[in-house]
Amino acid sequence: MKLMLLGATGLVGGELLQNILQWPQLTRVYAPCRRAPKQSHRKMVLLQSELQALLSQDFDFELDGIINCLGTTIKKAGSQEAFRMVDQQLPLLAAQQAQRAGAKLCFSVSAVGADAGSAFFYNRVKGELEQQLMQLNFAQLYLYRPSLLLGARPEYRLGEHLASKIMPLTNPLLRGSASRYRAIEAKTLAQAIMADIGQQASQSTTAAGTSQPILRYYQQMHALAMQTNADL
Repeated sequence: MKLMLLGATGLVGGELLQNILQWPQLTRVYAPCRRAPKQSHRKMVLLQSELQALLSQDFDFELDGIINCLGTTIKKAGSQEAFRMVDQQLPLLAAQQAQRAGAKLCFSVSAVGADAGSAFFYNRVKGELEQQLMQLNFAQLYLYRPSLLLGARPEYRLGEHLASKIMPLTNPLLRGSASRYRAIEAKTLAQAIMADIGQQASQSTTAAGTSQPILRYYQQMHALAMQTNADL
């Protein structure tokens, strides 16, 4: 399987890259990034350039699927417009280009509160991207909706640092439908995505737009990660 991974040097993307490179069915993974990941592998092709410039022209390679792990904060991006570029416009453009390169599968990390009609800018942008990806009619679209992501980030985020100390303590209190708001390890999310990729690899993906998007919340992601660990 030939895949493109957006955000390969980020929190979730970095974890996922490790899983993908160990996957026997991987033919090639294309990783657009400004800085090289820690890993190197004969099956990984680094596309070290500005993502916006890379996506301005058709890819000269074929793809089976695209994985979106891009994400930032308004503070880091510098403005709402810059945030929207990273979290919505670039992933959408990449998905469109991936389709032209033959991709039938799309796996995208969103957010638990994603809602195109939300009054909150962050959730609204995430929801708008989900709607736009659905309109592309991939043979299968997976949308992962985590709450707070836990893990060692390359940059320090005070709010997330404080929440990461509190949320694991409150996780057991969040039950039933509220369990979707539990904090989740980035490694767990990456393993869940890997489980879905593996499942799709064993199925035919020749048709386009054959089913509704598959939504993954905490419980589903956690169960898939446990399945992945059991299979190792």
